[in-house]
Amino acid sequence: MATQTAGDLLRHWRTTRRLSQLELAGRAETSTRHLSFIETGRATPSRAMLLHLADELDIPLRERNRMLLAAGYAPVYTEPALDNPAMAPIRTVLRQILTGHEPHPALAVDATWNMVDANAGIALFLDGVDPALLTQPVNALRLSLHPDGLAPRITNLPEWRGHILERLQRQIDVSGAPELTALRDELRAYPGGEEHPGLPDPDQAVVPLRLHLDGHDLSLISITTVFGTPMNVTVAELAIEAFFPADPATATLLRDRIAVAAQ
Repeated sequence: MATQTAGDLLRHWRTTRRLSQLELAGRAETSTRHLSFIETGRATPSRAMLLHLADELDIPLRERNRMLLAAGYAPVYTEPALDNPAMAPIRTVLRQILTGHEPHPALAVDATWNMVDANAGIALFLDGVDPALLTQPVNALRLSLHPDGLAPRITNLPEWRGHILERLQRQIDVSGAPELTALRDELRAYPGGEEHPGLPDPDQAVVPLRLHLDGHDLSLISITTVFGTPMNVTVAELAIEAFFPADPATATLLRDRIAVAAQ
């Protein structure tokens, strides 16, 4: 496969965002001619111009670095490990959010849905799971849909599976990450119903996660939190998935589980 140029990558993201050259040129306050020359390699863009176009296209930070490298520039956005001393404030914030959410489950994941941290409430999702699925790195989506994972206890598995796969596809459309495409293909191969299980319930505001555990029926809804002003790749790709009880019975059960575990 031929090496992609900065112009190739720029054109890929422009078409992914469904913008014409005229529309992008207007947003970036440059000429269509200059943009066309950049895409075809007839003009060499400055680093500032590439970053400006990346802003207008909302290109993920990791992919901005890739485009800069293709143009012969050094990457701008660092990717420190989460255990790097410089990331201590981020780790502190993650831990505060996760522990503050107890007794309800919450977990932090990276761009490919590998868990990087979790609170005590996450034990709810781990009971009865094949230990092989808990080998690091633990992938939250694989854990959810794998037949040896949480899937046998999800009572609305076709609906939940469809929600997960549609959400993952949207993430692929935005990021273009091949790792996510591979994960999607793996999840699609698991049993559990159609990928598009049908029309949603008009009286249902969100897709709940319904579980049957230890003779109890639970219903949870999830909220995703991301950092608002990331300046490095690691932070930009972090997300917190926090689950809330969707009914009083679930809230009571979660409180009781944490109380018993604390004894």
